[in-house]
Amino acid sequence: MGVVVRMPQLAAGGNEAAIQTWLIDVGDEVAAGQAIVEIETEKAVVEHEAEADGTIAAVLVAAGESAAVGSPIAVLALAGESAEEAMRSVDVAAPTSPSVAQDGMTEGAAQGSTAVPEPAPTIAPVPVATAGRRLFASPLVRRIARERGIDLSTIAGSGPNGRVVRRDLEAEVAPADDAPVAVPMTSVAASARSDAVAPAYNDIPHTGMRRAIARRLAESKTTVPHFYLVADCRVDELLAVRARINEGPDLKISVNDLVVKALAAALHDVPEANAIWTDDATRRFTGVDIAVAVAVPGGLLTPVVTGVERMPLGELSGVVRDLAERARGGRLKQHELEGGSFAVSNLGMYGTREFSAIINPPHAGILAVGAATQRPVVEASGELAAATVMTVTLSADHRVLDGALAAQLLAAFVRRIENPLSMLV
Repeated sequence: MGVVVRMPQLAAGGNEAAIQTWLIDVGDEVAAGQAIVEIETEKAVVEHEAEADGTIAAVLVAAGESAAVGSPIAVLALAGESAEEAMRSVDVAAPTSPSVAQDGMTEGAAQGSTAVPEPAPTIAPVPVATAGRRLFASPLVRRIARERGIDLSTIAGSGPNGRVVRRDLEAEVAPADDAPVAVPMTSVAASARSDAVAPAYNDIPHTGMRRAIARRLAESKTTVPHFYLVADCRVDELLAVRARINEGPDLKISVNDLVVKALAAALHDVPEANAIWTDDATRRFTGVDIAVAVAVPGGLLTPVVTGVERMPLGELSGVVRDLAERARGGRLKQHELEGGSFAVSNLGMYGTREFSAIINPPHAGILAVGAATQRPVVEASGELAAATVMTVTLSADHRVLDGALAAQLLAAFVRRIENPLSMLV
């Protein structure tokens, strides 16, 4: 009897997801546990594995198409069973076209041929007519392009047979976001008393990521009791140590790398704070996993760096850089967005001096980092001097951290950040 492969629920609260890439073709033999498809959620790309040994009998949802959680996306024929027998044994509709398992199979017919077969009406990629050529893009890509005002005819596709894929759009979105938006003026017919013009505006449709951010942060602010602690850190020595490290040709450390390392050291110093709230217990961790906020086109992602307390600074810098690059390219895996007890959000590079951040559940806190600026300080001797000072704000979950414990954690962070060599030994 055939096995129906269904769209899994990969993110809390998610009702649907999109097929990004099929890793198999119809007729391929697969083993239980083998990755067969990459599924795009609101924030990440997740590999979904076969649950049994068998042969792919049919693919029901093409790459680029969305499907509701729990709906069939493929059929697997078990050993000794033909594709036809597998399809007859399950209660699902056959695919519209036999060649929807890979986008390249449909697109490939368009290469080097003047007679281009029409794609399946509902599940195959749709060709976009451009000047002198036919460009293929999935419905998901076309929807994103439409939402962001991107002309697909100007994009060079990097997918199979030149197909435009999501990463091609991400490369275009930064300049598009920075460019001024032409806002049409809508006039309203003059009334008997006076002429009136409607206010100008431009509606930007919500993306899945924007909706997810809105849902989770609204939930956080309404269900997590936040409180805030602020501290000033003198970072002249930190910047001097960073400058000496970066004199080498192979290693470039950012201030944010040092902040993440200092927070991990502080959580090691105050292990009671390295915890999260669950319905049944306070879960205290033995290792330190920290999420790092990364601005991406249209939103924010928080990939998690695991085992920060064990990492040399150079390794930590490489891991953070890799996660940030893949976050901006839409190539993070779901598991890389899960876990951790604390997060770091740094807006110092934008000149922001001080801010407070919203906790990303289930984390117990988030450290908001402002810009390091020259400020007057009073030395221990009572003399006035100039120093480089960085203001940080700790947002804490009061269910996990009482005021005194959060204050101990913030004090430990300040000690570490002001004595950077203590993080390197």
